[in-house]
Amino acid sequence: MFAVIKTGGKQYRVNAEDTLRIEKLDAEAGSTVEFSDVLVVGEGADAKIGAPFVKGAVVKAEVVEQTRNRKVIAFKKRRRQNSKRSRGHRQHVTVVKITDIVAG
Repeated sequence: MFAVIKTGGKQYRVNAEDTLRIEKLDAEAGSTVEFSDVLVVGEGADAKIGAPFVKGAVVKAEVVEQTRNRKVIAFKKRRRQNSKRSRGHRQHVTVVKITDIVAG
């Protein structure tokens, strides 16, 4: 069974036991979080599609760690001007492991 959840302004297709990196959540490592914004849940012809969310469907996950993504380099250069600028950015993310998918 799979589900499509919405969190942090993005949508993720998840199965049980999946590990994914999502936008930072206010949760401690080892705690449990629930995602109630479930757009699709089920498998094949039995899939329930929400309008916009499936009522009663919940995806439960365990927070593995709070970390940061790889560095993204923003490099700007103006040719023949002897001008360049480099900036780096590391986004805060939460690593979660999907433990259970409950269809509503």
